[in-house]
Amino acid sequence: MSYNIAIDGPAGAGKSTIAKLVAKNKGYIYVDTGAMYRAMALFMLNEKVDLDRTDLIAEKSKDADISIRYEDGVQCVFLNGQNVDGLIRTEEVSAAASKSSVVQEVRAKLTSLQKKLAAEQDVVMDGRDIGTKVLPNADLKIFLTASVEVRAKRRYDELCAKGVDCDLKAIQDEIAERDHRDMTRAEAPLVQAEDAILVDSSDLTIEQVADKILSYVK
Repeated sequence: MSYNIAIDGPAGAGKSTIAKLVAKNKGYIYVDTGAMYRAMALFMLNEKVDLDRTDLIAEKSKDADISIRYEDGVQCVFLNGQNVDGLIRTEEVSAAASKSSVVQEVRAKLTSLQKKLAAEQDVVMDGRDIGTKVLPNADLKIFLTASVEVRAKRRYDELCAKGVDCDLKAIQDEIAERDHRDMTRAEAPLVQAEDAILVDSSDLTIEQVADKILSYVK
């Protein structure tokens, strides 16, 4: 039997960073579901699909083959056989993913793949609806959050370190708007599963958050 850990929460809460640490500590596979949605968005951009047409997105999604493989111990996302890890972290892809990920057919396709991965292997999976939709029977569910101000400051510091000119207030507004969109969407909204443990990372270091979650792993 595989052991599954689901980590949900809003954008910028540190889900992927924490999930990777927990997976590494336990020797489990980390599944970055957001990267899979980004790969689908990249596919839509490459195919020049009108992202305001959900019918076209639904139809085109059938042609996208997205998989996760490990190469030299690093998780790589493949789109139709091509490693697209280096292409899916742009702002353009993020914006496109925000639109394409709400389409029911897209979610159904990727959820099916995620369920298959979790059934076959011990995984730590993070996203917006892992504990509620993708792995409702996960052995451990965590809802990881932090205040909008803390999440915005983290993003601001991250961009400044890369030399990107940015505005803290604008980032705060963007995160608040994304929270609202994620929580109110019709398909798989962001909610804390009834049996999930709430972990607020606002005043904790990355290591403290990881240790806290590891203490819950049976």
